[in-house]
Amino acid sequence: MTETDDRVRLWSPVCEAVAALLAPYAEVVLHDVRGDQVLGVWNPMSGRGPGAPSLLGELDRLDPSPNGVYGPYEKLLADGRRLSSVSAVLRDSGGEPSAVLCVNLDRTPLEQAAALLAAFAAPSVPRPEALFEQDWTERVQQIVGAYVREHGRPVERLTREDRLAVLAELDQAGIFTVRRAPSVVAGALRTSRSTLYALLAELRRSRP
Repeated sequence: MTETDDRVRLWSPVCEAVAALLAPYAEVVLHDVRGDQVLGVWNPMSGRGPGAPSLLGELDRLDPSPNGVYGPYEKLLADGRRLSSVSAVLRDSGGEPSAVLCVNLDRTPLEQAAALLAAFAAPSVPRPEALFEQDWTERVQQIVGAYVREHGRPVERLTREDRLAVLAELDQAGIFTVRRAPSVVAGALRTSRSTLYALLAELRRSRP
């Protein structure tokens, strides 16, 4: 890099700090606005070096930015890696553009992490129902959980009508033919057994 250039001496600590924080996944480039060439590169990834053409284009054609910062926007390297980039126009004491600082962040590790999390986010194949058809406690959890997710309310905030609707589903599924079911259902609905029995009685009275 052109260390004799005042702009490099001024901004080098900032460039080094950003590159060190995001190493090895970020390239920091300082561009010369007037000469349209690269002044310095920290952690190079794009194959450019000091003196290479910047090819920035005309700054006065950029859409106005109150703080002179543009991005994040996407760029692509020749090897297929996607970058998230930001550019900041640096001005001299007179307010004129002096240099442009660009930070190019390699998205590869983020995309790999997202793909890994997505793979764990949901089962890849349907569950083997034969393993669960006799597990009535699993069925209780499934019915209560599905109702909670569908209506967007946690169990503790279910209304009396909500609980009656859930109990109707559980009753239709034959859960209450199992002797220990009331205590398990009461636990799943976060209510007492006495309240559960009262709700069940109300549910059955309302049926023709």
